[in-house]
Amino acid sequence: MNPQVLTSGRVRLFLNPAADAPQQAYRDAHREILSRRGFEAARAVIASWPGHAETRLLALPGLARELGLGRIDYKDESTRFGLGSFKALGGAYAVNRLLLRELSQRTGRSDLSFADLSRPEFRDLIAGITVCCATDGNHGRSVAWGAHNAGCACVIYIHETVSTGREAAIAAFGAKVVRVRGNYDDAVRRAAQDAADYGYFVVSDTSYPGYMDVPRDVMQGYSVMVQEALDQLGDAPAPTHVFIQAGVGGLAAAVAAHLWETLGPARPRIIVVEPEKADCLYQSALAGKPVAVGGELDTVMAGLACGEVSLLAWDILQPGSFAFMLVPDDAALAVMRRLANGEGGDPPIVAGESAVAGVAAGMAAAQDPAMAAALGLGPDSRVLFFASEGDTDPELYRQITGRTAAEVRSGAGK
Repeated sequence: MNPQVLTSGRVRLFLNPAADAPQQAYRDAHREILSRRGFEAARAVIASWPGHAETRLLALPGLARELGLGRIDYKDESTRFGLGSFKALGGAYAVNRLLLRELSQRTGRSDLSFADLSRPEFRDLIAGITVCCATDGNHGRSVAWGAHNAGCACVIYIHETVSTGREAAIAAFGAKVVRVRGNYDDAVRRAAQDAADYGYFVVSDTSYPGYMDVPRDVMQGYSVMVQEALDQLGDAPAPTHVFIQAGVGGLAAAVAAHLWETLGPARPRIIVVEPEKADCLYQSALAGKPVAVGGELDTVMAGLACGEVSLLAWDILQPGSFAFMLVPDDAALAVMRRLANGEGGDPPIVAGESAVAGVAAGMAAAQDPAMAAALGLGPDSRVLFFASEGDTDPELYRQITGRTAAEVRSGAGK
């Protein structure tokens, strides 16, 4: 058995032998992917959008006491731009960046800015552009929202197990929704083929050879959330651990990169978390190189049901992650219910299926002596979770928790 792998029930932990030492500085090669400079540009654009507001950072002292940890903070993305997830920061920002590049190229002008996207004289030109992507739900919703706001056309590809609730949320922004047989990666391939056939512009959060610029923009948008959390912590000591869920790895890479560059040697240990049924990053860490996993990727954590690693994300996560973890679906469902109940004096929280993988892993690790020791978890630990979505499928959320989001927030039916 691999001595770097620890198990507790169906939870698995792999201590990353490729992780850089804490004192290793953020490299220039990484800044070519994600950087403070790119973050500043993204923040300026996103802050100008109607409805912009910081999401809340919640302290969870009850959960911290239960787990024997010094502090737990929870970044709640359930209200981001009314879309219900952090994805609002990435896809929509990438749509804006793509449209500005295309507008500049078609007009031959190098002096255009994001403000020019709303000028009447460019309306017809923008309306003739079609963006597309594959999605498990939240990314496609963000791309559709960004396209709707900018005035361009949009086609979103979903696989056969994406819920009708998430499909309707995407279509509400005027996007054409195409359902594809197979899993998420099949939808990715169909989107790429149709884009080549019909002249669409792919706005994907997955990077692959020859396709890097747009996924970089998506990830850079996510860094706005990370800096918000740091600002909200204020004078409190920096977190020592971050358990962050991953699909293709874009969110995890954005979190790892921003904390690494910003905090330097004081950066927290990054633990990347996936569903046990969709473990492309975990398997890649074991292999020491990007590995694709097949099958149906059938997990309730729909936003994490990805079988192929984003190459840009991998370039950051391989050296930047302290460990990789896998959690089963039932652990995520139990955490959703616990957060909704507001146990231990903590506030009741609405968290979707994909939002809680990090929390489930953190709880499992803290409660297992061997895992806690391996990760350095204890009374002095300060853990930060990024809860990436709320009830993005309201009916499914009600089925899992037994209550609607409104009932949870009001304390009804507890």
